[in-house]
Amino acid sequence: MSSERVAIVVGAGGELGRATAEVLAGMGYTVTGIDRNEQGLKELSDGIRRAVGDATDPAAAKSLIDRVAAEAGPPEVLVNTIGMFRLGEAVAATPEDLKVLMDVNLGAALWLSQAVEPYMRQHGKGSIVHVSARPATDPTAGMAAYGLSKAALSHLIRILDLELRPHGIRVNAVAPQLIDTAANRATFPADDSERHRLPRRRPRRTRQRRDRPGLRRLTSIPGKSAEPAPARSSHR
Repeated sequence: MSSERVAIVVGAGGELGRATAEVLAGMGYTVTGIDRNEQGLKELSDGIRRAVGDATDPAAAKSLIDRVAAEAGPPEVLVNTIGMFRLGEAVAATPEDLKVLMDVNLGAALWLSQAVEPYMRQHGKGSIVHVSARPATDPTAGMAAYGLSKAALSHLIRILDLELRPHGIRVNAVAPQLIDTAANRATFPADDSERHRLPRRRPRRTRQRRDRPGLRRLTSIPGKSAEPAPARSSHR
């Protein structure tokens, strides 16, 4: 059995995915970067493996994960950074807008999670991270289909975490606002970026809510200062 700690980064041909792959490699993981952009994958460091494929295709997503598991070992970490963005108001959204954004932003996350889950479940641990976005939780004018697809993704992540955490698999999302990449600079010129910037959230204070004996959930109270409540240590 391989002793390597294996990580997969999907979307590694883009700037966010590439940076994530490099960080994981620096942490000692055996990293495979996946992207349909073969040219983008060539910019990864020499020590990072590469696999070309389209994770929005369910069969291709499974094939890619199986290939990595066979060549590098069972994956312990999956980071999915792929996504698609389109501006557009709700009253102007088309069926094609919604379908494409759902296929990329939601579908790929589901197919990749399904493909990697058996390997993580077999080893009793794993971490899956998908990239969501602020419009998933903060309704934003002019980003209707995009916001809907990211909201669906965030809901899927919550469901996956409920289903997989009992098997030692954590599923989480990161929800950045606007990342400084070449693609975003082209979409949002400097004089236009502020118009699409979401308002700053007020500081939040956390409080504890007990769901069942031995477990506490952190919830947020808008408008209060951030002061985490003490948590009870536990062994899993």
